[in-house]
Order: sequence, then C-alpha cells, then structure tokens
Amino acid sequence: MADSIKGKKYLKYPGDLQKGIILHRAIDYYTDTHPIFKQSTQRLFPIYGHYSGIIVDIFYDHFLAANWNQYSKIPLRDYTEQFYKLLESNFEILPVKVKNFLPYMVSDNWLLSYAEIDGIEKVLSGMNRRTGRKSNMNLAVKELKLYYEEFEEEFESFFEEIIEFSDIKIEEIEVI
Repeated sequence: MADSIKGKKYLKYPGDLQKGIILHRAIDYYTDTHPIFKQSTQRLFPIYGHYSGIIVDIFYDHFLAANWNQYSKIPLRDYTEQFYKLLESNFEILPVKVKNFLPYMVSDNWLLSYAEIDGIEKVLSGMNRRTGRKSNMNLAVKELKLYYEEFEEEFESFFEEIIEFSDIKIEEIEVI
C-alpha cells in the first residue's frame, strides 16, 4: 500500500497508517542503501541492471517466507489470511492500484507463495510483463537457484539488522 502513496498524500490517511507509511519508506531507504543488500544486488547487476534491486527484494521476500517460523510464532498461512482480511476490511481506504491487484493477491495467495521458488518465479514473470518484457526478471530464478546459499546468508545477516533498525524507527515514529 505504501508504495502506491506518493509524496505527502500519506497525510490524508489516519494517524496509524501515516506512521506505517513513514516506517515503510524508512525501511525501503535503509534496504536500498544497505551494504549487504547492495552486495546481493551486485551479483545480479551485470544481467539485470537497474532491475537488480527489485529482484533481490523479491528474493529476500522468499527467504523471509521460507524461514518464517524463525521470525514469527504465527504460522505464515495464518498470518497471510489475517493480513488479507485486514486489507479487505479496509478496502475503502486503499489506493486504487492496491484495490485493483488485491483480488489477485488473495486468490493466488501471493504472500504464502513466496515461500516456494515456483511462487517467486510467478511473481518475477508478472513483474517482467509489467516492464514490457524488458527486464527479463522472469529468468532471475536461475540466479536464485545458482547462488541460493549466498543470497540466503546475506538475507539472514541483513534481516537481523533491519529488525534492529525497525525497532528503533518504530520508537521514533511513536513520538511523532
């Protein structure tokens, strides 16, 4: 949702959503500038150019979903069902772009599908279509499989740090 809300348009939303959007933006910036994330991105850059960051972001989503039980006591299936219900119960305030893809997200259970390489392949194929097939992201599963251990180790190191960053950022935002 936050990716669909540009500039100061987030100010039109209720306070808690504003805080969530601010947190999301901070996490995105932290991720994009983090040395470990950049290291993962560099592995793909010769082939995928400026799409490499998007691909690594999706790879990291895979590792989070695949190892979900290390990070949450709530099973991923339960978490995704609760998340989709939350989005559907707040449908009226979602940006148009999110309203348009939400039915597909729920019916194909995108978040749960990230745990499997086939799910990542489907996501990357969809992203490739949205770039007019210029990105070749649909082929990136090859590199995911080839460098799986390296990407997973980088994700694990990065994720420890992003948890710490997020905890600090949440405290800062709560003061606002």
